[in-house]
Amino acid sequence: MARLPQLLDHRGMPVRRAELREEISAPTTRGVRSPLSAYPSDGLNPERLGAILREADQGDPIRYMELAEIIEERDPHYLGVLGTRKRSVTQLPITVKEGGEDQLDLDIAEELRSWLGREELTSELFDILDAIGKGYSHTEIIWDYSSGQYWPAKLKNRKQAWFRFDRVDLETPVMLDENGQECPYPAYKFIFAQMKSKTGLPLRSGLARVATWNWLFKAYTQRDWTIFTQTYGQPLRLGKFGSGASEKDKNTLLRAVTNIGGDLAAIIPESMMIEFIEASNVGASTEHYERRSDWLDKQISKAVLGQTATTDAVTGGLGSGKEHRQVQEDIETADATQLAAILNRDLIIPWVNLNYGPRPKYPTIKLSRPEEEDLKNLAEALGPFIDRGLQVSAETIYAKFGIPAPRQGAQILHPTGQNAAPAASAPPGNPAAAPESEFEYRLNTLPGQSGVVAAEQSEEASEALISPQAKMADVLAEMMQAPMQSMMDQIEEMVAASGSLGELRESLLAGFPELDADRLIEVLAEGMAAAELGGRAALEVESA
Repeated sequence: MARLPQLLDHRGMPVRRAELREEISAPTTRGVRSPLSAYPSDGLNPERLGAILREADQGDPIRYMELAEIIEERDPHYLGVLGTRKRSVTQLPITVKEGGEDQLDLDIAEELRSWLGREELTSELFDILDAIGKGYSHTEIIWDYSSGQYWPAKLKNRKQAWFRFDRVDLETPVMLDENGQECPYPAYKFIFAQMKSKTGLPLRSGLARVATWNWLFKAYTQRDWTIFTQTYGQPLRLGKFGSGASEKDKNTLLRAVTNIGGDLAAIIPESMMIEFIEASNVGASTEHYERRSDWLDKQISKAVLGQTATTDAVTGGLGSGKEHRQVQEDIETADATQLAAILNRDLIIPWVNLNYGPRPKYPTIKLSRPEEEDLKNLAEALGPFIDRGLQVSAETIYAKFGIPAPRQGAQILHPTGQNAAPAASAPPGNPAAAPESEFEYRLNTLPGQSGVVAAEQSEEASEALISPQAKMADVLAEMMQAPMQSMMDQIEEMVAASGSLGELRESLLAGFPELDADRLIEVLAEGMAAAELGGRAALEVESA
């Protein structure tokens, strides 16, 4: 039996096939991979936040990752813009490019396309893109080998706190074993996604690094705003007592004004008085807190989406609308390119190697938004070139506009007042029988006429016989319609420009030599020639 070749991943680690069939980083109730998280945000202040970030910089990211997750839960704006950025990538179409042109390469690519059609893939890609916020993410590949071939059954997201980075370079990811010891994770078992928002170590390259400070300042602002609303936002309650009031009376009055603030109900002796003094600058003071919160939200929008137009109701002016959308599309393209490269490296190449061995070239996936083409401009640009003889296949036009080609026998739409357009310039199978003029062509292709084209149309047309004179009259009427309409347009312009019948008469007399009647003369000449030839043919038939 042939020995399977030893496979190595992109790090040079050997692949152990027995480990691929096991779930090696599942959460446990005991040990270092606990699904429960602490809450480092409670009582957070600048000093504690600085300590948490320094711990992460030194290779201990547990509290930093827990804080990043809590911020997503407690800041709706950050959650919204971060979710928008991730979902814009997960909704992009995924295409597969074959690694080669032989049949095996085509089969591998088709197998990959089948797997990419899984409904769970959108959710799995969303979890992988957690790296946008936290800087990196780990996803375990659950391989299925029940059919004799390796198949990625599931892609399970694993918490960043269950992994570390090599203490020497702080860039090489390692995992924690059951005893909490750092060790390299197995080859072909994990998708390690690093999505940098800035150059630097993975632990310092995520958007959460910015979001933590922004959220802390925003939390202070909202707390002050709440205190102001509860205290200074209420009117001042001033109790007054007479000079002869006893200490008991004073205590009674104090309890009364205090209870009014919470219970909004109190009783006092008749001799006492409570006065409510409204604050005149409450509105202006509360606006200060609101503006600061909005400003902080805008900074997060800029950090995550690169602009604010899609998250804040700000329109008009420079840098709005289309320009902001272009910025967001640039970020989307960059995220999609990074994600595709990560999947090709950590999933596609391992999958092909496990089933088919190393290949000269591997299939690749690409996430991209289809480029929108201005079909109206395309149609307007192609028209003149086609009229001048440019050959464009109908299949190309159907594909551009997303219209299926008509099936045999389907009803075909035509412009109002026009007959069906010819399928070819000459009857099929008889190029030498091509008509010499448009008049003859239209006459030959009318229902009831002999010839291949007429025979095909007669199957769908009425069987009623039409006299040659009637056919000729119909053809002449249709061919004269365009030149007559051109002449009528010129006459209508003269009528519109004339202020009286006298002016119209002078315009007609002056403009008559300029009327374009060349096409009309050509049609009449063709009609007279056809009539003469038809008469000669009729005489020959009668004489025979």
